[in-house]
Amino acid sequence: MLSLLKSIMAALVGAGLGLWTAWAALERETAFDVVRAGPWRSTPKAAFVTADPYTRAALARSGQVPLSPGEGLTFTAETDETGAPLVTRCDYIIASPIPAARFWTLTPLTDKGALATTANGGTGLTSAEIVRDSSGRFEILAARHARPGNWLALPSEPAFTLALRLYDTPASSLASAMSAGQLPTLRKERCS
Repeated sequence: MLSLLKSIMAALVGAGLGLWTAWAALERETAFDVVRAGPWRSTPKAAFVTADPYTRAALARSGQVPLSPGEGLTFTAETDETGAPLVTRCDYIIASPIPAARFWTLTPLTDKGALATTANGGTGLTSAEIVRDSSGRFEILAARHARPGNWLALPSEPAFTLALRLYDTPASSLASAMSAGQLPTLRKERCS
């Protein structure tokens, strides 16, 4: 009887430990094919059937549908260039370059990956809305309160993530070779 109780306890401890480690891995969004370029990261193979199990589980848990390589590529940033987490009490400058794409969007997300509710009721900016200088370069100011020029309204939640989606881009096939110089800079401007 004692050996049966020990076996049951060992099974319960093992199951509990296994469930906890799976939960911890999904909370950290552990993936094996992450491409990092400065503060930006992408999982270009997330839409493939051969995506690693952690990526598939994280996508299933979040309900997100990744872009296939033929559609485009998504980059996310949870930190600025110095590695500090993005927080809405700070303003950020997001400046070109952006890889070649037919169309792109820049949206703030909640820390759970959902579209964020912003002060102006918008969901982000698109390449069609951006005001550029004579050389085609641009700067976007991400802030909670309205600013002149290219303003990206930030959500009311304290922490957020930025998602840069490139549609119909040749960068999809070159994602693993992306460097920080090919993606927008993400610089903290000031904090309140």
